[in-house]
Amino acid sequence: MANLSAGVNVVTTDGPRGRAGITVSAACSVTDTPPTMLVCINQSTYIHDILKANERVCINVLAPEHQEVALAFAGGTPADQRFSVSDDVWDHSIADVPVLKGSAASIVGRITSITARGSHSVMFVEANRVIVGDDNGGGLVYFQRRFHPINAPLSA
Repeated sequence: MANLSAGVNVVTTDGPRGRAGITVSAACSVTDTPPTMLVCINQSTYIHDILKANERVCINVLAPEHQEVALAFAGGTPADQRFSVSDDVWDHSIADVPVLKGSAASIVGRITSITARGSHSVMFVEANRVIVGDDNGGGLVYFQRRFHPINAPLSA
């Protein structure tokens, strides 16, 4: 799996079970009608049941400059300290979940169904708001256990 390149995302939530977030590379579009994405979350992680209970999430697609955020939410930082490591980059005013400032995109939605598959749950998120970054500065990809910025200029 280390040779499967994937976009880097931080999934965030807030609600009755509290604020939480986790870095994931297993996230993708499912359909545009209704607009739906999926994220795969290990069932043994602390955030699995929090996401399930809160239902509201934001899938933050990371830009190249968010490597530090990705590392903070990847597990090396204790769960209760993840937002404090990078609290100034989170916007809590535009949605009821934390939205990463300057992300390539942020998809806000509700978990509408969950399917267990082996050690993970596939959580289907129906989007009700999409926030696209202003500068189109690229994205962050994970490949061979390292982050790689994608900064290619977008052509018109």
